[in-house]
Amino acid sequence: MGRGDLMNREWSLLEPHLPSLGGRGGRWNDHRTVVNGILFRVRTGVPWRDLPERYGSWKTVHERHRRWSADGTWDRILHAVQADADLAGRIDWSMIGIDSTSCRAHQHAAGARKARPRIPKKRTTPRHHRPDEGLGRSRGGLTCKIHLAGEGGCRPMALLLTPGQWGDAPQMVEVLDRIRVPRPRGGRPRTRPDHVSGDKAYSSRRNRRYLRRRHIRHTIPEPKDQRANRQRRGSSGGRPAGFDRDRYRRRNEVERTINRLKNSRAVATRYDKRAYVFHGTVTAAAIRLWLRQ
Repeated sequence: MGRGDLMNREWSLLEPHLPSLGGRGGRWNDHRTVVNGILFRVRTGVPWRDLPERYGSWKTVHERHRRWSADGTWDRILHAVQADADLAGRIDWSMIGIDSTSCRAHQHAAGARKARPRIPKKRTTPRHHRPDEGLGRSRGGLTCKIHLAGEGGCRPMALLLTPGQWGDAPQMVEVLDRIRVPRPRGGRPRTRPDHVSGDKAYSSRRNRRYLRRRHIRHTIPEPKDQRANRQRRGSSGGRPAGFDRDRYRRRNEVERTINRLKNSRAVATRYDKRAYVFHGTVTAAAIRLWLRQ
């Protein structure tokens, strides 16, 4: 077993949710070896061709990761691992934090062809297939932004990729809509946390109206300009937004979640050309965080 490979306990949690080894053209290689190769690359950020020989052919490892990123397999595994954690009472629903982080794009991440990627038939196209490939230009060059919802235990609940120059507030609703934890014993998946926190970047009438409609309590500070505009409108401006300083101190949980996620070098710096492949890379890193606890 190499450094960073899945331990037996972690493998026992992951193995039941992996696709079957049988497939067209023969049987796939052992899942554990290939998954360890994928996680090695996510952790270190090395080029696929430089994978150690103990993981087998680098083409096999790369193709498995690309295929699972394209058809949404990584997303389904993440939901399944979250369902197991929820069944064991290991998800802290009392506070879900929303935040974002920018990732510098390596020069190899640019130049993807404009044609849409090939996706296996009889599958719906996942939402992380983006025509803009999630890349945007800024003073520092090409960047990609990860919008993240994290629970109290500093583990990701949902994520979204956008170009680096996109704002935070417009993405809040979609990030929260991606929280979907199945219930293995029956019933609808859980999608609504008890409380949501965010910084001033997420303060908008649209976001607060969305949270009120879903009966989700929230702690989001109101910027001075929005407060002044509301007061200027008088009674038509609505009531002041409630703000609990003690709860707001827990916003560091989502920041710590981002720090743990970006310990993976292939997440901190984007090397993947396609947005759906980078989404799979970030999701694989998130799965590893769930397996460790």
